[in-house]
Amino acid sequence: MLRVNNISFQYSDQKKVLNNLSFTVDIGQHLCVMGESGSGKSTLLKTIYGLLDLNEGTLFWKEHQILGPAHHLVPGMDFFKYVPQDFDLMPYTSVSENIGKHLSRFYPQEKEIRTQELLEVIELSEFAQEKVKNLSGGQQQRVAIARALAKEPELILLDEPFSQIDNFKKNSLRRKLFAYLKEKDIACIVATHDGNDALSFADQMIVIKDQHIIANDSPKNLYENLSEHYVGALFDDVNAITIDGASVLLYPHQIKVVDKSVHQATIYTSYFKGFYWLIEAEYRSQKVFFQHSVKIASGDRVNLDFPSVPK
Repeated sequence: MLRVNNISFQYSDQKKVLNNLSFTVDIGQHLCVMGESGSGKSTLLKTIYGLLDLNEGTLFWKEHQILGPAHHLVPGMDFFKYVPQDFDLMPYTSVSENIGKHLSRFYPQEKEIRTQELLEVIELSEFAQEKVKNLSGGQQQRVAIARALAKEPELILLDEPFSQIDNFKKNSLRRKLFAYLKEKDIACIVATHDGNDALSFADQMIVIKDQHIIANDSPKNLYENLSEHYVGALFDDVNAITIDGASVLLYPHQIKVVDKSVHQATIYTSYFKGFYWLIEAEYRSQKVFFQHSVKIASGDRVNLDFPSVPK
């Protein structure tokens, strides 16, 4: 397993980016690291891969201590693969050549089978002979992921792996990629700002804020037990409102329109979301968002039902 023990890191002449972080990742486990931009997600992946020297703490994969460039002429761990946000591909060679770059030429048949397998995972089989420079940013991102998997690492580190991939491909790619990693028992750490990466595919999730880990639990528990506005906002809109003197946090889907209630709100705007409308309203001088099955006209008054609050 990966053991992250009380690690801290700061770039020279700057405040700490990571401060006393500890967690573990088991073999084959998928961990999602979430936090706003600048929270230190990318820096964490670089320290785990061995690209940065820690100021404090230790990192171990099984019995191997992970050390940075001060100890290794060529930084990075052979049994890990890291896919950064800049892909560092070979632009003037084909997609297949990029994927098979580190596979042995002495076994051409096995190399071809492996390359075709990964082309199917990233859904780029029809682009096998296309030069990388002719691909879109999202397609290049998929090639970078496949290349990292070519030699089947024990742990793969993915930094915003779907950031440039359009929604048309993103959902199917996520399903195929994470299923493939589970099938091969490859541990994975994904740094992302997209709550869907965590809710559907992660076994564990940590949230970084102000250089510290403020939450470490399963995505399901973190979503269902809403106790921190910052954590909930990574998944969805969060209402932080006061109801009868009590401060509460509620997702929009938890607030219902009812026929009769002591809680009235005035409608501002209705946003079409496909199978529901997201309604923005004013409730006792507070902005509130809730879901409803139909559009409600601006200026209308409605009765609201809040969970565990008297009507």
